[in-house]
Amino acid sequence: MFLLDQGLPRSTVQHLAAQGIVSQHVGELGMSQATDAAILAYAERHQLIVVTLDADFHAILAVSGAARPSAIRVRIEGLDGQQLAALLCDVLQVAGAELAAGAMISITAPNSVRIRSLPIH
Repeated sequence: MFLLDQGLPRSTVQHLAAQGIVSQHVGELGMSQATDAAILAYAERHQLIVVTLDADFHAILAVSGAARPSAIRVRIEGLDGQQLAALLCDVLQVAGAELAAGAMISITAPNSVRIRSLPIH
């Protein structure tokens, strides 16, 4: 379900798995040096939601007019793997339907989630 970008804790994958949520980390896929466009293409091919600290993913999706993949930008620094997994579980409860349909989400605080549907016109 999730594709975690560089800079996010790899341990998040195990914490999400404990909740029954499948995820991958770009570092485990040999994509730690991949471009943002390559990561987005991989996520789209495998129907994954990109999770990142990087604003570039949202910019690429907005400019391209793409309807997928969905992307979540976490704007909270210093989260460990367990904290990030809990945050992502909360986001799924709040915005699961939007993510399934195609959305860009920004998380600026644990209870502050902004959602924009894709494609951006």
